Amino acid sequence: MNEIVTLWIDWLRPSIGLVTVQWALVLATAAMAGSLLQRATGLPKVVGYALTGSAAGFAGFGGAAWPLSGTELFLLELGIAVVLFEAGGRIPLRWFRYNPMVLLQSIAESALTYLAVDAALGWLGVRPTVAVPLALVAVAASPAVLARVAADARASGPVTDRALVLATLSTLYALAIGTAHAELQAREQLQLLATAGPAALVLGLSVGVGAVLALVLRLALRFMSPSSENTSILLLALIAAAAGIASHLGGSAPLAALLGGMLLKQFHARPWAWPRQLGTAASLLTMLMFVLVSVVAAQADWTAPVAGLVLVLVGVRLLAKVGGVTLANVRSGTSARQALWIGCAMAPMSSIALLIASQYAQAPGAAARQIASIALPAILLMELLGAVVATVALYRAGEASRAWRPRRRGLPALPGDAPGTGEGDGHGA
Repeated sequence: MNEIVTLWIDWLRPSIGLVTVQWALVLATAAMAGSLLQRATGLPKVVGYALTGSAAGFAGFGGAAWPLSGTELFLLELGIAVVLFEAGGRIPLRWFRYNPMVLLQSIAESALTYLAVDAALGWLGVRPTVAVPLALVAVAASPAVLARVAADARASGPVTDRALVLATLSTLYALAIGTAHAELQAREQLQLLATAGPAALVLGLSVGVGAVLALVLRLALRFMSPSSENTSILLLALIAAAAGIASHLGGSAPLAALLGGMLLKQFHARPWAWPRQLGTAASLLTMLMFVLVSVVAAQADWTAPVAGLVLVLVGVRLLAKVGGVTLANVRSGTSARQALWIGCAMAPMSSIALLIASQYAQAPGAAARQIASIALPAILLMELLGAVVATVALYRAGEASRAWRPRRRGLPALPGDAPGTGEGDGHGA
């Protein structure tokens, strides 16, 4: 597109800029690709979003430079914050009091993932300054991808709910520890145990901002209707403001939103409706987030040695996720078969892993470049393959109410399809 535009560059007006036009076209293409892919194959729309972003990245689209900064970084953080706020609002803390084994299961799978990936990369000769950050990146599952997969499959049940909770909690650990460790590594303080204090500080700042967010929303819900359009705008604006404040103070914007959603669930126990207006805005941010991740990840240097390390990281991570969930499944309320599918459903990596990798990439030096060279291909692979694995897991667990079959011309619509369109609105689970 850049080469074509040079033919009439003198006639362009500087009102919006070429990059804005390119992003608009990429998002429009992603929306069509996601819908067509789901109709043709039954795969979730997020796979189409990621494929579109990957194609744009491989084609040389420069709308998002690595490492992320400025507007691109804020949009990524805002998209993650919106998704995590909703995810946090689905987790009642009293549940852990009645079933503490869920919390133990979360800690076990996250710890096993970190230790297994770190040991595997170290065995292959990767330096600790690279292996430790990559292990922390691998801890983070993607509740955003899993939520989209569940929505497209119309999935609900113990496997879906448990996988979403465990993915959200793994995100909490990875963001708190990864943000602090990235700052320490930039200062060349490489001891992992030294991360405890800074991680507590990041968590404390994020809790403070999240608590203020939850209290303001709780006060607003006293006199504003949860289904009001104004409430939707207020909610989105406050999440954006909390994201900016948390980052400015040294906390984690997505972590603050996640904790804010969890605290609001305690203050306002009744489930609140997500109006269609907020659903549309959140869907646009989510699509932008997936496309942005794949555009950036496609810019990595793809070489044979790196491919081997990526495959090892991905394979060990998946085995550790499944193994950790299964080993700590005793008295947690799910069967061994369900634990297997829960671990598989946690396979996707996406925006949160990219955000953590971007924090490490801010530091100069060869270590930052090597972290990016391995993390970006792994994230892109598991955004695509992970979504497919999670889809298979939810269907095999028997929790998808939408039949998985391609929509062909002349066939009746899939269950839950909107009349005349052949697909649903995407606002599910």
